[in-house]
Amino acid sequence: MTSLVESLRAAGCVFAEEEAELLTGAATGADHLAELLARRVGGEPLEHVVGWAEFCGLRMEVGAGAFVPRRRTEFLVREAVALARPGAVVLDLCCGVGALGAAVAAQLPGGVELHAADIDPAALVYARRNVAPYGGRVWEGDLYAALPPSLRGRVDVLVVNAPYVPTEEIVLMPSEARDHEPLVSLDGGADGLDIHRRVAAGALPWLAPGGHLLIETSARQSPSTASALTSAGFAVRAVTSEELYATVVIGTA
Repeated sequence: MTSLVESLRAAGCVFAEEEAELLTGAATGADHLAELLARRVGGEPLEHVVGWAEFCGLRMEVGAGAFVPRRRTEFLVREAVALARPGAVVLDLCCGVGALGAAVAAQLPGGVELHAADIDPAALVYARRNVAPYGGRVWEGDLYAALPPSLRGRVDVLVVNAPYVPTEEIVLMPSEARDHEPLVSLDGGADGLDIHRRVAAGALPWLAPGGHLLIETSARQSPSTASALTSAGFAVRAVTSEELYATVVIGTA
C-alpha cells in the first residue's frame, strides 16, 4: 500500500491514500492493481479507472469515455426532489450516465416514472445500468427527438445538465476532463449556452401543466440561461448553493 500511495502522490494525486484504497478495492489481483495504477498515474479520472462515481450517496457506474457526474450537480437533484411528487414523470435530458434521474428517483418515496435521454451511445451503456433499479427507460437521440410521442405533455420534472462550457474555455479545463471525457458533454458553443437555448425552446410541449424545467448553469451564465427560459414562456427563478458552488435555473410551465 505504501508504494501505491507514493506512486499516486508522485503523479500529483492530492488524496493519494483514499485513491489507493479505492484502487485496491477495485482490483481483482496484483496484476490488475498494477494496471489500474498505471491508468490513474497516466491521467485517467479515478472514476473511469475504478468504474463508478459517488453521487448523492449512490454508486453510479461510469467508464472510459463517459462524463463523470460532478458533486455540484447534487444541488440540482436536491431542487428537483423538492418540486417532484411521488409517482411524478421525471425526464433526465442530456443524461450522460443517468446520474441525475437515478438520484431523483432514489430520493422520492413511492417511486417515479423515469426516462433518460442522450445523444451519446457510449454514455447510455452506463445510463441503462444506473436507472434500471428504478424502472427507468433510456432513449438515444438529439434532445427531444429521442423521446417517444407518448411522453408529450406528461413530464412533471425535466432535469438537465447539458454542456455549458464555452468552446474557447475547454482548453482551460483540467486534463482529466478535456482529455478523457467526450467533447459532446463539455462543449456548449461560443458562449456555452447553445444547448440551453435549444432545451428551453423545445421544452413546453413535453411538460405537464405546472411542470418544471431545471438546468444547471454557472453564476456568470445564469442571467442568459434564465433569459432563454423566459423567452420560451416559462416563469423563471435562479437558485444557488454557496456550499457546492452550484447554480440552477428553474422554469415553471
